[in-house]
Amino acid sequence: MNSKAAQDTRSEAQVAARLSHIRIVLINTSHPGNIGATARAMKVMGLQHLHLVNPKTFPCHEATAMASGADDLLQRAVVHDTLESALDGCSLVMGTSARLRSLPMPQMDLRSAAKSALAESQDQDIAILFGQERAGLTNDEIQRCHQLVHVDTDPDFGSLNLSQAVQLMAYELRMAVIGGAGAVSAPSDWVPVDAGQMEMFFVHLEQTLLDIGFMNPEQPKRLMARMRRLYNRARPDQNEINILRGILTASQWSAGKRDE
Repeated sequence: MNSKAAQDTRSEAQVAARLSHIRIVLINTSHPGNIGATARAMKVMGLQHLHLVNPKTFPCHEATAMASGADDLLQRAVVHDTLESALDGCSLVMGTSARLRSLPMPQMDLRSAAKSALAESQDQDIAILFGQERAGLTNDEIQRCHQLVHVDTDPDFGSLNLSQAVQLMAYELRMAVIGGAGAVSAPSDWVPVDAGQMEMFFVHLEQTLLDIGFMNPEQPKRLMARMRRLYNRARPDQNEINILRGILTASQWSAGKRDE
């Protein structure tokens, strides 16, 4: 192998290493062809980890046909019954959304989102969510996200195929890696807890707010949506989540709702 080829190989290995913690998550995908096309879009850009939440049909010959050589990604794809399972171990969750919801959240363009994702700690997994083809992400799914990503399209014709959206995101991720010239950020003592721990915290928080009489049990969703947005924006680390859980437990004790 000549020196140029060796350099290119090393460079691609560095790109692959930087992208190895990116997880593409498709939720309730209706058409298996979109799963195959997504696998192809990912492999072209060096992304390897495809997760599927309750796909309507998978595995399927149509998915394999549309993958066009990315069959290995389909074979390694992880199928989940719940979104919680798909997010297990992820410290950052990004959701792609084409429209604002009743509870607006900050939205990033693709380029900013790619840079934000790659600024994470090198050993933390990152999930990028893509919703069902017709409806996109539900409000409940959006509430699991730390950040929302918006694809800027022509306002008169914003129709974008699922695999096309993945392709755009994957391209920006790859360009963000290449543009970084292999730079590695200095280690940080801040490592956010993963999505599973955040979900356990939200369950504890909701129960505590009910126990102390702060939240109306007949209408809990509006307040919890705001609390989720607040804490997802803060992204606490392990020490911080321990402190918060401790405060909640102490509040329950004071309210006489401690476990027997």
